[in-house]
Amino acid sequence: MATAFLSTANSFFPSSISPSTSSSCSSSSSSSSSLGTALVYLNNQNVQRRTLCKAFNESPPPTPALTKRGFSLCFITSLVLAAGNGCSNAIAAILEADDDEELLEKVKKDRKKRLERQGVISSSGQEKGYLQDVVYKLSEIGLAIDNNDLSTASSVLGGSTDTEWVKNANVAFNKLSSSPEEKTQVEKFNSSLASLISSVTKNDVESSKVAFVTSATAFEKWTTLTGLVGQLKGL
Repeated sequence: MATAFLSTANSFFPSSISPSTSSSCSSSSSSSSSLGTALVYLNNQNVQRRTLCKAFNESPPPTPALTKRGFSLCFITSLVLAAGNGCSNAIAAILEADDDEELLEKVKKDRKKRLERQGVISSSGQEKGYLQDVVYKLSEIGLAIDNNDLSTASSVLGGSTDTEWVKNANVAFNKLSSSPEEKTQVEKFNSSLASLISSVTKNDVESSKVAFVTSATAFEKWTTLTGLVGQLKGL
């Protein structure tokens, strides 16, 4: 069986080529085929790389998404990472200095406003007199209501918001009120004062007490906001 297989195999080779020569040619052909395959693969890889590079180069540059503040933060962060604690401390000092400048600027503005307000108050002697009268009126009204003496409270109030002391008080309020908070307290004072007059007229002690407390509280808050609380007697 083995002899038959060998003689059959020999019949596949030309008579001028020995089996060993055929084996050598076959090996050379196989090597050439493997080399060709490798060269084709490498060529394909180079083509793919060139295609990718071309696509990358031809793609439009990304649109910057960083804002100016974002860029500054990134820049500061890069400095911190590059220089370590020394740079971090320096940047912290710079930021702290910026905060100090903002705080100083705010203090200057507040001081300017206070000086302007004090100037207005100093030149408003008559208005301060009107406000001092309000303090005296409220003191008398509160004492009368506390004693359940609504007739005395009514006589001091005057029976309506058109009385002279109330009108004078609003003259002072209008001149010395500048902020929305101050104007809000003026509105509360006038509305609660109207309720107080109505409650006293109806001889309603409990409602009179509530309205009086609201009026007095609004007036005290207003004097605090305007800086007059220390310039009026009885507060």
